[in-house]
Amino acid sequence: MNLLFAHGWGFDAAFWEPLAALLPEHAHVFDDRGYFGAPTPAEIEGPCLAVTHSFGTMRVLTNPPPGLVGIIAFNGFDRFSARTGRAGIPVRVIDRMLRRFTQSPETVLAEFRATCGDTALVPTPVPDPLREDLLRLRDGECPPPAVPLTSVQGRADPLLPREMRESVFPRGEVRRVSHAGGHLLPVEDPAFCAETVRAMVGALVA
Repeated sequence: MNLLFAHGWGFDAAFWEPLAALLPEHAHVFDDRGYFGAPTPAEIEGPCLAVTHSFGTMRVLTNPPPGLVGIIAFNGFDRFSARTGRAGIPVRVIDRMLRRFTQSPETVLAEFRATCGDTALVPTPVPDPLREDLLRLRDGECPPPAVPLTSVQGRADPLLPREMRESVFPRGEVRRVSHAGGHLLPVEDPAFCAETVRAMVGALVA
């Protein structure tokens, strides 16, 4: 099974290194949105399982590859902002990020990653795709998954509120898994995430 890795907002393909290293039995393809350099769109042939993090799930749901047979979403969602009847991040919070981003993208990005639990030095960002995707986080909503989806959420996630974590992906064939960790599960507990990926691959090929 080919694995297609799609990172979240404010990160890049390097985010997946701890998890990918534990899955050597599968071919890896990394999608990189280009937040810190040239983008690297994923080119993949044959059946694939998308392994997504956070906003990366929205990106895959919006533009699924032809061979997609399943999605395993770590801290993922089909809509980020709150609206009537859907829990999420208040739009005013995202609008404040957008206003501040225009003045100091480095500061906004560093603060966001620190909120997620990552205090490492942030590379110099490329502002345009980051701002474009902030708008998608504010305004976007994805269609329901057309393939089986496993949603793995962290009970201590400092970014996504509990009501949101419990109500994401309201339609489709969705399996829900809870973990004690935060918003960066593939980095916090790559061994658990690797076993979860293997379990889904096994279910898909059985």
